Amino acid sequence: MNPEMFHIGALSIRWYSVFILIGILLAIYLADKESKKFKLPKDFILDLAFYVVIFGIIGARIYYVLFNLTGPDGYLKNPLEALMIWHGGLAIHGAIIGGFIALFVYCKKNKISILRTTDFIAPGLLIAQAIGRWGNFFNSEAYGPSTTLENLMSLHIPQFIINGMKINGIYYHPTFFYESIWC
Repeated sequence: MNPEMFHIGALSIRWYSVFILIGILLAIYLADKESKKFKLPKDFILDLAFYVVIFGIIGARIYYVLFNLTGPDGYLKNPLEALMIWHGGLAIHGAIIGGFIALFVYCKKNKISILRTTDFIAPGLLIAQAIGRWGNFFNSEAYGPSTTLENLMSLHIPQFIINGMKINGIYYHPTFFYESIWC
């Protein structure tokens, strides 16, 4: 698979970033729509999303860097590389932690129930996760264990996904696909 969707000059637009952006925008839209039922302030979700996205990205990078400090390409050998987020390296676990910290602080500051807020933003976050995982497909990463072509065919998975799951001559389970249809 080609991780690059297109490029304009030196600027490369990658599939992964497009899927993540679509997921974020959809999650914000759904949360904003749901928040109206609770009569929250008009810009509550947009303001919250601003902080959650920023701290989510920071958390995702910190988490990734911490778990990749050592090794031949570890960040201990080249600490400045840790700041170069455009070279890749984000972890969803860190995004969740960073985003939740921002949500917690923002809700406390505005005296809004954290439980109520997490209740109505959760569905959008699950959908965003399912959409974002498609980026793993285009990056040929985060796939499941090896399998056979026959096994994938028996699962009635679309052919283009089966084709994309043949990596270095070996077929793998498309965990991104399983996750996206279960959400």
